Amino acid sequence: MAAGEPGCPGGFYFRFLPQRTFSSLSSREVTGRLRQWSMLGRIQAQAFSFDQTFQPYQKDDFVMAFFRDPNVIPNLQLLSDSPGQWTTLGTEVKKIEAVNVPCTQLSMSFFQRLYDENIVRESGHIVKCFDSFCEPFLISDELRKVLLMEDSEKYEVFSPQEREEFLFCVFKHLCLGGSLCQYEDMLKPYLETAKLIYKDLVSVRKHPRTKEIQITSSVFKVKAYDSTGVCYPSTKEHEQTFSYFVVDPIKRHVNVLYHCYGVGEMA
Repeated sequence: MAAGEPGCPGGFYFRFLPQRTFSSLSSREVTGRLRQWSMLGRIQAQAFSFDQTFQPYQKDDFVMAFFRDPNVIPNLQLLSDSPGQWTTLGTEVKKIEAVNVPCTQLSMSFFQRLYDENIVRESGHIVKCFDSFCEPFLISDELRKVLLMEDSEKYEVFSPQEREEFLFCVFKHLCLGGSLCQYEDMLKPYLETAKLIYKDLVSVRKHPRTKEIQITSSVFKVKAYDSTGVCYPSTKEHEQTFSYFVVDPIKRHVNVLYHCYGVGEMA
């Protein structure tokens, strides 16, 4: 039987952890930014614990067991297509996709090249450019060019492998925002918020011998299908609609970062 299909032996059992809160998404400063980026009320993180040793090669069985667990089904939140209310899955998952997302970055110096390549000025101001479209996004500065336009001259400042990194993904999602996103003029709010979310979700430890800091989490970008098609993170696919599972095999926790593209809370 193929991994990710019903009936796979997984044996993982889950428990919702409502007491685990994510300050990176709830502080006053961050909620103000998320409101400006049209993501407020459409992005959230939830934590669940699990009961067995986890190895990354088990990701398909793990994710399928997650979606079928009686403690997950009534607690895992997603946004309904209309009228954009938080709800639970309400359908039986038949198939899953769990794509490995590399998670190796330990420093925000990863983004120093944005300054070095004059995408961002020394002052922190993002360099503007003539407006163009990369559907559905308006590109009005050099940062969005680097994020979206493969034929732009500075696209290659990040390699294809670097673009897959979880830190890069979080940063890019924040920069692109929701459907009424008001872009920042400065880089700092994007970097600060990406760092807070990344640190909140990803686990690290000191190697006992070398004392080096190591990331212990595995990250997967997840989709689930019911009998009619994609049902999670949404029935409507969009680059800015996503769910990442960040698995800590030592604590046996999985943090779920979810966003559904649309119009965020305004007031």
